[in-house]
Amino acid sequence: MKVFNDSYNLIAGGIVTILSAVFGIYWYVFAAYMILNIIDWITGWWKSRKLKQESSVVGLKGILKKLGYWIIIAVAFLMSDVFVRLGVDILKINLDFLMLIGWFTLACLMVNEVRSILENLVELGYAVPKVLIEGLEITEKLINKKAEENTQGGSESENNKEN
Repeated sequence: MKVFNDSYNLIAGGIVTILSAVFGIYWYVFAAYMILNIIDWITGWWKSRKLKQESSVVGLKGILKKLGYWIIIAVAFLMSDVFVRLGVDILKINLDFLMLIGWFTLACLMVNEVRSILENLVELGYAVPKVLIEGLEITEKLINKKAEENTQGGSESENNKEN
């Protein structure tokens, strides 16, 4: 049993270390998004199988779409980081608020994944609680509102610093 525990700890610690190195201290948010991607793909496949509409081409398109979302996330975080560094190094202004672009992008895509999973489950005949569906709509509105406030507030505060 001790060998199993030691092996488990070694493997789990290695995975967390690698994820932290790649995605930073909030690696678990990215891991959660990947799990949602997988669940959405599985429920979509399950739905298509139930409806007898299975297609390897459609499945491949779904996987490529998920890959595209990861590219969007990477671009959002990369762009944010570059602009923040540009602000510090060249423009001599604080553009830290731009880091929120990546996080808001990830949050919006996570909400979309959960909604897609729930839609698939509804079509599979599961009774998804209405409060969950409505809660996601409210969450999406709050995310978009906060993103709007931060982008407007951030640029206004930078303009006030310059004046």
